[in-house]
Order: sequence, then C-alpha cells, then structure tokens
Amino acid sequence: MAVDVFKYFSKHPKYNKLMGEDYMFVEYKCPLDVENFKLWTDVPILNYVIKGKKDWTALEKTYQIAQGEAVFIKQGVYNTKQYFDNDYCVMLFFITEDFIRRFVKNNEQVVRPNKSEVLNNQIYPIEVGDSLNALFISVFNYMNQGDKIPTSLVEMKFHELFYNIALNPKNQDLVNYFCSLKQVEKSNLENIMKKNFHCDLQLKEFARLTGRSLSTFKRDFQNHFKETPGKWLNNKRLEYAKLLLQNVELNINDVCWECGFKNTSHFNSSFKEKYNYPPNQYRKLHLQ
Repeated sequence: MAVDVFKYFSKHPKYNKLMGEDYMFVEYKCPLDVENFKLWTDVPILNYVIKGKKDWTALEKTYQIAQGEAVFIKQGVYNTKQYFDNDYCVMLFFITEDFIRRFVKNNEQVVRPNKSEVLNNQIYPIEVGDSLNALFISVFNYMNQGDKIPTSLVEMKFHELFYNIALNPKNQDLVNYFCSLKQVEKSNLENIMKKNFHCDLQLKEFARLTGRSLSTFKRDFQNHFKETPGKWLNNKRLEYAKLLLQNVELNINDVCWECGFKNTSHFNSSFKEKYNYPPNQYRKLHLQ
C-alpha cells in the first residue's frame, strides 16, 4: 500500500515543518533502515537533497537525486530507493497547483513559456545555482527557529523560490509546465490516470490526485473515458500485466503487485477472463 506522503508529514508531530494554506516546508531525515518506499501525493513536491541520495521512480523513468540537487515532483505515485552509504536528509516543499497558478498569473513578465511543447514528465530536474542553493540554506536555517517564523515570511520565501527557478533559462521545461497550469482549473484527468493506473489506490485517492471530489471524479471520468473508473482501471492493469509477463525475471506475484492488483487470486481470475489463460500459462504459450 502506498503512503499518502502529504498527509503523513502534515499529521506527524515529530517532523520539523512550516505550514500555510497552500504550502508546507518539511525537513525530513530518513533512517538508514528504510530502503524502499512506495508513496503517493496529491500535492506537487519540490525536493532538495541536503545529504545523501535517493532514487525516485515514475512510470516512465528513474531519477537519482543526490546532495545539492533538486527536482519538482507532480501529483502521482512513486517508488523510492535509498542508498545506505550516507544518511538521507531533504527539504520537501509541498506546493498546491493553485499557488503555482496565482504566481504565474501575477508574474507574467517573469514567468513566460517559450515556443516548445510542454513535456509530459512526472518529475522535472531543477538547475540549482548559487542563489537557489543559498535560498534553500536560508529556509533550512529558518526552520530551526520553529513557530517564531511569521506566515508572511514563509510565503515570501516560496515566492522567492519560484522567482529563482523561473529566472534560470535551464529550468525552462519546468516553467513551461507552470505556465500550462494557468490554462486549466482542474488537473488533467487523462494524463494523471494513464501515469498512475498501475498503483493500488482507492477511487477516492485517485479523485484527490486529480483535484476532484469523488462524485465529480466519477462523473468526469465517465464523460471522458465512456466507462466507469473500476472497469477502465481493471483493463489498463491487465494490459500492463500482459506486457510485464514478457520479462521472465518477474514472477507472477511481482507482476501482480506492479500492476496494482491487491492479491494474486483476483489477478489470476481477471487475467484468465480477459485473455483466456491464467498468467503462467499465457507466459509459456506466448514466450516460446
């Protein structure tokens, strides 16, 4: 089961954090005995590594993030892997899409798209120059002062963070994505579902990923895909399973979990119903 990372940090009292209506800073020190984690978030995250390194895996690619590096992570489900040669310490900046939209609309002279097509990435690497690195360190120092920091200063730091990103030409792909959010009031339903269909989430959690109530999510989903979310998810997961069965290094249990099924008996019966053979027999027949 994937961890709801925003809820986890916002509710957990032990983590050093600063919170506002549309954002949250968190300092996170990962213990060395936690190697692999599956997590999901309905709030975008800017991740800056203070110490150590970790892999973040989305459906299309794995990104390794090391000390002094940063990435912007969209809503979605991710696998993470920690390396044991160093402790892992990061600053996590949770930022809602509404905050990004307001920033773009209020700073159109600075935050401007170029003519390139918006990349359909789940994760965007961020170029960390001297000024942005200094900003991260200043926020880290502020966090050690706890509740003494006024909300207005926290929000100002968020704006400064976005200015630094937008003014660096090497971050243009991310800026293009920020600007694309101005054109829509809701997250792209099709894109989010196609990126995350393989994850074992409840429908209410998929609804949160798309920024909708459960009832609105079901209605919009039916209008867009012309079938119910449950039926669509089942078909997409089975199609993905058929692809994964070509990898002989994955056993049937591995394929089951990777596709988002809760148990192998349900996976086996669903696969047989759709493709006439159970997964093991299908693999033997089609990989000869």
